[in-house]
Amino acid sequence: MVKLITTSKPLILKSKLLCFSLFYLFTTLFLALYTTLSQSKCFFRSSPSDPILNSLFNYPSSYGEHKYAVSTTRSTCSSPVFFSDYWDVVDEIENSRKNSRGYGGGLRYMKGNNADSFGGNLSTLARFSYFNHQNDSIEIPCGFLKDFPISNSDQIAMEKCDNVVVVSAIFNDHDKIRQPKGLGSKTSDMVCFVMFVDDVTLKGLEHHKLISIESDEYKIGVWRIVKVGKDGLYENPAMNGIIPKFLVHRLFPNAQFSIWVDAKLQLMVDPLLLIHSLVVKENVDMAISKHPFYVHTMEEAMATARWKKWWDVNGLKMQMETYCQNGLQPWSPSKKPYPSDVPDSALILRKHGVKNNLFSCLMFNELEAFNPRDQLPFAFVRDHMNPKLKLNMFEVEVFEQVAIEYRHNVKSSDGTNLKKVSSLRRTKRAEADLYVNNGSCCGGCHKYLSTMWGGESND
Repeated sequence: MVKLITTSKPLILKSKLLCFSLFYLFTTLFLALYTTLSQSKCFFRSSPSDPILNSLFNYPSSYGEHKYAVSTTRSTCSSPVFFSDYWDVVDEIENSRKNSRGYGGGLRYMKGNNADSFGGNLSTLARFSYFNHQNDSIEIPCGFLKDFPISNSDQIAMEKCDNVVVVSAIFNDHDKIRQPKGLGSKTSDMVCFVMFVDDVTLKGLEHHKLISIESDEYKIGVWRIVKVGKDGLYENPAMNGIIPKFLVHRLFPNAQFSIWVDAKLQLMVDPLLLIHSLVVKENVDMAISKHPFYVHTMEEAMATARWKKWWDVNGLKMQMETYCQNGLQPWSPSKKPYPSDVPDSALILRKHGVKNNLFSCLMFNELEAFNPRDQLPFAFVRDHMNPKLKLNMFEVEVFEQVAIEYRHNVKSSDGTNLKKVSSLRRTKRAEADLYVNNGSCCGGCHKYLSTMWGGESND
């Protein structure tokens, strides 16, 4: 008698509920892994009903838009910043604009067209006399003592920016134009993106067929390109870049918020979310990243000389001794809520008003007096100005989450090597007897600068 052998499905396959559970488990694990590895893992960027806009502009391969990105080894989620719902932010900032009456801030500015320089080339005593601002009727020196050489059409367009403006600049073809990512669908209607360039940079853009210089106005992606002429400005391209960086409230007198973005950066988060999270919610006048390594101004000054970021070491010594003799103190816990004296000024977020505008004017005057290294006068101006600046110095991890940093151009558009302005001048040795050690906070910082430089004089 033959016994039939019957087979049946394994018990595990008979349970529909178990199969569904396993499918759900593996799907969830896959989605969790994808979210963990995605670029936006630390943020809640916007509501599902507001899809992030796709890339707004494609560059020709010859332009090399994203060459030489600076890598980071920091944990990408060690210091997350929370962003509110996109549509809530849009409504809040739009209502703020409707309820405002302009952001001139009550400051009055000096006028004139016959000054020695764009900023007036003020003496030390003259500059410091404006730090204590108690009378709104007093006119503050704040650049524009010579005309700013841009077209009338550009100026009119800039005055129409009455909400948020994102500003950057490229002089001497030093960087590439990078399009921001992560923009919401309403952002282009509420935010002005303005890039200031000089003739050298403009020729590079024409070389890559990104613009035609025969046009009256230039646009690349979201950026409006504003040509800045040479008349009345500085020989040093870096100093010309300081004008839109610190006088943004004067170039855009009707804007209520601004974001300065160094051209070496690419924004990865919507500007409206950045302003809301880092400025509005924190109720501050300005938001800026802490320096990743330095806390004290003298550390930055010594690094500036050591790495030849500025050719005039003697001038650096004089600048530091001037600040020390007039009350600069190294950072200590007594300076809190300011957590550091040295920022990373590649990204600056501002709420335009009296305190922010005054700080920007005072900073510009110091930069014109000494050099365009804006981290050096930062703490001195911040600590000595009155009224006090409400400042959010956020963590470096936040900076690295909201922007990608790239290296500067090595070669110009025609293939020739770019030369820094400072490299065209012979490095000046620091004089050992510039100031007598007077027991100030720097206690002979000229000595440290001279020792650090090693007495060398390099081209």
